Amino acid sequence: MNTILVNRIRVFRAEHRMSQSDLAEQIGVSRKTISTIEVGRFVPSTIIALKIARYFKVPVEEIFSLKEE
Repeated sequence: MNTILVNRIRVFRAEHRMSQSDLAEQIGVSRKTISTIEVGRFVPSTIIALKIARYFKVPVEEIFSLKEE
């Protein structure tokens, strides 16, 4: 059984009407980093995950969750 990391970054960006570039600039990473996290090709570091959650003022669990395949 595999465990994958699911995220809701795209949803939060849409709610705040912001682009990947906007979010990337706010947390100090590249747009490509945000893109690869959103599509599940890259698992963010704890620091990046916490920065994203802090930016949106929500617990990290509201953005990221684990799913069993």
